[in-house]
Amino acid sequence: QVQLVESGGGLVQAGGSLRLSCAASGRTFSSYAMGWFRQAPGKEREFVAAISWSGGNTYYTDSVKGRFTISRDNAKNTVYLQMNSLKPEDTAVYYCAADTDSATTHTMVIVTLHQYDYWGQGTQVTVSS
Repeated sequence: QVQLVESGGGLVQAGGSLRLSCAASGRTFSSYAMGWFRQAPGKEREFVAAISWSGGNTYYTDSVKGRFTISRDNAKNTVYLQMNSLKPEDTAVYYCAADTDSATTHTMVIVTLHQYDYWGQGTQVTVSS
């Protein structure tokens, strides 16, 4: 069983920054591929960023490239999402997710929602114009 707890959300003006954190339980966090997703009101949950369990590979949706950075600290069982130059359209509940499938190799990034098997409760990010 894996528990994920997000933190760091809040209200920020357009152009500002936030850093989200996701703390994971489990002794094998270093072998989980991790991802961030978001869901705006009335919309489906969408992929934002992903990182391989080695941390060596990352992938972003086009709308956040150059503004968001995903990283992880396996010693702290934590994955981060640094969000800069925030826009009102970034407003959403942000979720972190873990892929614990043993078939996922250390270089793979997972971008598909259904491939993740554990989810956090989400943290609200609101960007005002």
